[in-house]
Amino acid sequence: MEPLRIHQGLVCPLDRTNVDTDQIIPKQFLKRIERSGFGQFLFYNWRFDDDGNPNPEFPLNAPQYKGASILVAGENFGCGSSREHAPWAVQDFGFKVIIAPSYADIFKNNCVKNGILAIQASEEQVQTIIEKAQSEGYSLTVNLEDQVVSDNEGFSFTFDIAPYPKEMLLNGWDEIGVTLTYEDKIKEYELARA
Repeated sequence: MEPLRIHQGLVCPLDRTNVDTDQIIPKQFLKRIERSGFGQFLFYNWRFDDDGNPNPEFPLNAPQYKGASILVAGENFGCGSSREHAPWAVQDFGFKVIIAPSYADIFKNNCVKNGILAIQASEEQVQTIIEKAQSEGYSLTVNLEDQVVSDNEGFSFTFDIAPYPKEMLLNGWDEIGVTLTYEDKIKEYELARA
């Protein structure tokens, strides 16, 4: 995974609450065994009609949000089943940061394990971003090191993140990567045991 320190990106608003993992990645697309390729199915039932045509009313289909890497959504994002495919789809589509008032715990933890920063912001902050994102080209700068989100119009806020997930994201580590930081000690232990 790539380290995430400071990210500047286009914002896509998803003004919906209780977005569950089956809406993020519908169950019929969970047959793949690799982590990649899920982005094309992100929010599939909202992005496309029954004939597979893009829904022009859905934000991700709007040209102004093409290439967005920051998703802003309503409370309780990622609720429902614990499928890790949901953050895989979010990441594969190109999002590196999600900002919402609250998340399902398992989804938020799965985001960290897959290199996505899930920021918890107040309802008011989220609504401000959603409103600002209606104008074309609205972007945010997310500074994980300082734990600050800001735009170039004077809007900013700080966010909380526990030290362990922060370290994982800053270094681009998944759990295996964290374990490998102790590789010398593991080898030393194995040699002493032999």
